[in-house]
Amino acid sequence: MAIPRLTREQKVETTRIAILDAAERLYAEHGIGAVSNRQISEAAGQGNNTAVGYHFGTKIDLLQAIVQRHQEDVEARRGILVADAGDSSDVRVWVDCLVRPTADHLASLGSPTWYARLSAQLVADPALRGLFGPNARSTPAALLSVLRALDQCRPDLPQTVREQRDAMSRQLITYGYAEREEALAVGRPAALRHSWEVFTTGLVDAITGLWLAPWTPVD
Repeated sequence: MAIPRLTREQKVETTRIAILDAAERLYAEHGIGAVSNRQISEAAGQGNNTAVGYHFGTKIDLLQAIVQRHQEDVEARRGILVADAGDSSDVRVWVDCLVRPTADHLASLGSPTWYARLSAQLVADPALRGLFGPNARSTPAALLSVLRALDQCRPDLPQTVREQRDAMSRQLITYGYAEREEALAVGRPAALRHSWEVFTTGLVDAITGLWLAPWTPVD
């Protein structure tokens, strides 16, 4: 039985997916700055070392494509949670809308995954964080709805305290995902004993507690 030949469009799409997969893994494992387009092309099975540039352009374009393919599913999940939340004034409900979509997305991919570790690098780099999350140049509508709802229902805190807790929340979320992803990838027993659901519940509890915790006036 003859194997159907791929069309040109199918071949291009297959190549693009292979490059995205290879780039995401290599960036996560070795660091964005340490990985060349040549290495990505080789890992993607491309004989032509210019394949990355041909299909994606610059490194920023490639990173943007990686983020976009994950964020579409994350934001679809977030949109469902936002609709369910309605006009809730419960801080925990909105923290869940913030945290759960990415965790559920990562869980749906199986293991190992690399996106959380790559995301942590993007957030840490001032030149790249504009590609990702609430720092993105174009914040997704569902995420924007969550951030607005959190602003309305969180306690009325001094600006300095609010800014600190914003930063702490981002750290807990971003590096919490990344640490768990790495732990699963290397098979650490503590991570394997618990599901993404258990992790997510704990993370939501921690961030909710952070926002509702008392604060000490400072002169």
